[in-house]
Amino acid sequence: MSEERALYGADDCSETGYHMPLANKVIVVRKGVPPVEHPGQLFFCTGGFGANPNPNGRSVFAVSLSTGEHCRWFRNDVIGTLKPELLPDSARLYLSQIRPDGASAPAEAGFSGYCFLEDGKYSAGVPLKGAKEAVEFAQTQAPYQHRILVCDREDNAVLEMVNGELAYPTREEMEEFRQSGWKPEQTGGMTMT
Repeated sequence: MSEERALYGADDCSETGYHMPLANKVIVVRKGVPPVEHPGQLFFCTGGFGANPNPNGRSVFAVSLSTGEHCRWFRNDVIGTLKPELLPDSARLYLSQIRPDGASAPAEAGFSGYCFLEDGKYSAGVPLKGAKEAVEFAQTQAPYQHRILVCDREDNAVLEMVNGELAYPTREEMEEFRQSGWKPEQTGGMTMT
């Protein structure tokens, strides 16, 4: 289990500088920049003109992985993207609750996404409307979570990833679905028993 560090720096980042994209990644904000209402240095970047490689703007929009609150930083406040293995478990649980940008209202959900820590702990399921949102959720969470499970409305498992690798359905089963005419944009998902 990863424990919260007192201070994160450039050595804790997989990438630093202005050449990298920040969106959909865990970013490290310089110590002393976050105000009291946004403690910690770890945030999940949701976008902004400053989140682009070689940005043409300064704003970086993010969610605090200490409080779950939305906030805005400037690109020069960001040290880089955190190495996934350094993300503390408490931050993994906050991250597991973040829905894909532009996700539908929870009442329209056709799927639920769950993320599990190595010790089996997990947070409440995240409502996801269709297959596209379910795939985006899994892709966003994959670098940071031990296990990801996406279930349909009837609680059937439709996708499982362990340590960033697809565990269910198998790649062969996915290819069969593609050949049978299943389209990722369909809602209702795949039911496999």
